[in-house]
Amino acid sequence: MQQADFLKIVGPFQDKLFRLAKRLLVSREEAEDATQEILLKLWAKSKNMGQYKNVEAFAMTMTKNFCLDRLKSKQAGNLKLMHTNYVEKGSSLQKQVEANDSVSWVEKIMEDLPEQQKMVLQLRDVEEYDYEEIAKMLEMKPTAVRVALSRARKTVRERLIQKHSYGIG
Repeated sequence: MQQADFLKIVGPFQDKLFRLAKRLLVSREEAEDATQEILLKLWAKSKNMGQYKNVEAFAMTMTKNFCLDRLKSKQAGNLKLMHTNYVEKGSSLQKQVEANDSVSWVEKIMEDLPEQQKMVLQLRDVEEYDYEEIAKMLEMKPTAVRVALSRARKTVRERLIQKHSYGIG
């Protein structure tokens, strides 16, 4: 496989790999390293890429496994979740501050979710995968994906309501 062909295949979902890695790992640098490592592994398997039904799902599963292994490794002693705040362009400063605050609170809440719920929420609501794809990536039944997603959303919703009702606490 030529490099150009490889890039045509992995290019469209390369950012998704990075976002998943960033959701699970310490920092932008850790996520970039993880993404690069996954791309190298995919390149090494490029001769067999035609055998995979869904290369994107395969790559997302590789990313998830790689990041979880990193978190479990001895090097992970200082790792914690960090996220990027997304802000609309052209909005007022007050709206930007409010958006940053809301995104920041959701991210803090997500940090405390069980690992499985965190990944399901990321893959469904951020990356917009369907239930079947998530089930394959995480080796779960689709009904278990729905339950985990429902519980994750409920926890986020309840904690946001609590935060807005009682103030910062």
